[in-house]
Amino acid sequence: MTIKDNILIFKLATQTEICVALGARLKAQRLAQLLPRRQVAERAGVSEGTLRNLEVKGVATFASVVRVCQALGLLEHLQSLFALSTPRSIDEMIVAARATRQRAPKRKTA
Repeated sequence: MTIKDNILIFKLATQTEICVALGARLKAQRLAQLLPRRQVAERAGVSEGTLRNLEVKGVATFASVVRVCQALGLLEHLQSLFALSTPRSIDEMIVAARATRQRAPKRKTA
């Protein structure tokens, strides 16, 4: 695992390492709120086994992760998860403009 000062460096980590680290963070949040696993699972509408797999192995559906975040009051952390970043330079603006997907022209049938 690629860790610096107890923080996993996602750019250098494997998919499994990232999932396990995020599951551990959710567990730490639950414990910081002094909530038992059973109560969070009930609030989230998932089984205790699902929550345990998420916290220990980092394995769950995306919907389950969102439900657990909602049950723990962590939705604001998901707000910017996949948001497009604002270009910081003219070069980045040009690249972003080119990356905007456009439909290909329709093929002419003969």
